[in-house]
Order: sequence, then structure tokens, then C-alpha cells
Amino acid sequence: MSFVEAIARKRDGEGLERDDVRAFVEGATRQNLPVEQLAAMLMAICCRGMSADETAWLTGDMLHSGEAWELGSTRPEVIDKHSTGGVGDTVSLVLAPLLASVGVPVAMMAGRGLGHSQGTLDKLEAIPGFSCDHDRPGLDRLLDEAGAAIIAQTEEIAPADRTLYALRDITATVPSLPLIVASIMSKKLALGAGTLILDVKWGTGAFRETVAEAHELATALRRVARDSGVACEALLTDMNQPLGRALGTASEVRAAIDVLSGGGDPRLREVSIKLSEQAMVLRGIDAAAARTRLEASLASGAALSSWNTMVVAHGGDPDPERLPRPERTHEITAMASGFVAAIAADTLGRVAAAVGAGRSRRDEVLAFGAGITVHARLGDRIETGQPLATLEIGERHVDVESLIHRTGAAFEIAAAPPVVPALVLGTVDEVDPTAIPGR
Repeated sequence: MSFVEAIARKRDGEGLERDDVRAFVEGATRQNLPVEQLAAMLMAICCRGMSADETAWLTGDMLHSGEAWELGSTRPEVIDKHSTGGVGDTVSLVLAPLLASVGVPVAMMAGRGLGHSQGTLDKLEAIPGFSCDHDRPGLDRLLDEAGAAIIAQTEEIAPADRTLYALRDITATVPSLPLIVASIMSKKLALGAGTLILDVKWGTGAFRETVAEAHELATALRRVARDSGVACEALLTDMNQPLGRALGTASEVRAAIDVLSGGGDPRLREVSIKLSEQAMVLRGIDAAAARTRLEASLASGAALSSWNTMVVAHGGDPDPERLPRPERTHEITAMASGFVAAIAADTLGRVAAAVGAGRSRRDEVLAFGAGITVHARLGDRIETGQPLATLEIGERHVDVESLIHRTGAAFEIAAAPPVVPALVLGTVDEVDPTAIPGR
């Protein structure tokens, strides 16, 4: 049976056979299916979904398409973390050195920008000399030297995902639940840390916009992890506006340094602490005691010192003055007075990508100094002419006027203040997905 027939069956809403899924993953791994057919199957899955069995097959086949490091068997104390993506989400850059500073080692296999979300690897590579390319011995060295390692997916780890991940970004198939689950968990299980903390976003800047959709994803991810013997918890957090004020690469590194220095954006700080706290709870540490230790590390300078150690271990220069900056900036101001009633976070993420912090094709070069700084937050009282955001232009040639218009249009100003969603809703078991009307 040809793979075209499998594509057609999924397109028409029928189930895939076990061999169909195996052929799809093998085609992505060995490059023996045309990229057009891989893209077509991604779109068919995105539109039609997958059953629980199909999703399990896809995850397992992607996991076994390459090496499995089984980190938990040799380093059971190591924690892994994953975010489902958002805008201004700089948490990974804070969490890894923060946990390391209190004696909890962290290993993450991170990704590049996807859709309207800027990638952790892209942010770190804005640091001069920082290398994310490490094999298993390299990972062990980073953990020994810094207690924190953030690395790129190797050629040997889940090679099928590497191909499909890049294709999803340029085929508008990022939001698919089974594709998200298979992509995340194939890499996490291949790395094999014994403990995993998940940050599942909901809102206009997330790939799952409603609480119900985010809860469904969080439940699925946690189930796959726990079924595989991994201690795992998932928190649902708000992405109805950018998490931090910085949207970009180098600018988000600065935002992380600000938090690790004891200050920084309070929303970014709170989510970073909450996830770190929950990770420590998974390790058997009391929540209140964990938070006290984390906050003390931020206040004392230990967390910043841990950041510097991590950067140096990865080959980078920790001097923030060496981070790239924009070539020019444009301030976007409010056209009317009132309250910030809505922020189209996904639009801002796409503008940040367009201006240079993301890619429209796989080989596009990033402008590390480019991005957006957000000045207005949901519920803020705004006067006419007050800054909403600053567009930061790098060396990429862009249609500045169009991007200025799109940025301004992302902010809705109304006469009455809105209801601002809670920043952290809680764990999967603490959240009622039907409790937020209209969401």
C-alpha cells in the first residue's frame, strides 16, 4: 500500500494502521519519503487528530528512531523541564541556574523557535560563544561543572522529530495535540531524566487557547510520562499576554539575568519560582521550604553566580554588555485612553519573529538584537500617547510600517478594566477546565 493512501485515509478522518505510523516515522528518519508527503500527513493529522493508540505509536516510534540516554538510571537526581511555548516565556533560562543554585541539577534538551514562540536555543545562542551542541559525555561534563545543562537535540536523539519539528513550523501544523505530545515526549523520554516538570500554557499566545484545551494537553503529557516511569507534574499557566516584557533572543537573556539578579519582571519571576518549587516537590522537598530556598538564592546572588557558571561551562561569555542590541527602535503609542482590555500575544510573537527573532524558513538567519519590549499589561490604565511597546529592529530587512501597525493593533483599549486571568492556575488535578466561562 502506498503512503499516499495512508495520507488520504487520515485526510478523510479514518484511522491509521500501525504500519502507517511506522512508515511515517521511518520516512522522516531515513528521508525515504518526499517532504511533500511528510508535510501532507502532518496537515492531515493536524486537521483530523489521532486516537490514543495512534498517538502512543507515534511517540514510541519517534523515541526509538534514535538513541535513548536513560539519564535517570545514572543520574536519578536530575530534573528536566518543558514549556509548551508562548510569548516572552524566558522561564527555562531562569529555572535551570536557579535550581542548580540550590543543589538540584537540571538537564534540558531544548528547541528553536516554533510558530510565534521564540526558542530557548535561539535565545542562548545570542550569547557570544554559547554552544548548545553536546553529546552525552558533554552533557555529563556540564552537569558536573555547572549543575545545569541546556542542549540541542543531537543527530542521534529522536531524528524523526528533528525533521517533523522543522516542518511543523513552516506548515502551520504546530497546534496539533498528538503532534505536540509525540514531539515533546519522544525527546523527553529519549533524554530519560527521572523527574519532569511541565509548564502548559493557555491563552491567546499559547498553542492551546482555552483552559480545557491546555488541561487536555497537560493530562496527556503527564500520563505518557508517568506511564513511562517518570515522576511528572504539569502546571497550567496564563499566556493571554506575554509572560515577560522582552520578546526576542538577546533581550530575553537580559530579562533572565534581571530575574536571577534578584529583580526583573515579576510575572516571569513568579512562574519561574513556582515551576522550580514544584520540581523540588517532585524530589520530596516541602513546598514552603523549597520556595524559601529559591527566594534566598535570588536575593543572595547565588542564582546569578550559577547562571555565570552555566554560561561559561557552555563556552559562552557571561558579560551582558556583549549581548547584541537593536540597530534602531520604534515606539508604538496608544491612540486612545482607557484600560488595556486584551493583548493579542500571538500577534506580538509573530511580529517579534518577523522583525528578526524568528524564522519564516528553516535556513533564515536570526537578528539577535531584534524583538519587542512590551510596556503595557492587561488591566493597565493607559492615556493617549502612552507607550504600548517598542519595536526593536535588527539587521534583517523588514517592512517597518506594517510591523508598527500590527504591533499597535495587538493592544485593545476599552473604557472598563478587564478581568485579568490568574498567572498560575495550578496543577492538572487542581484545575477545573470548565471553571472559566468563555475560556
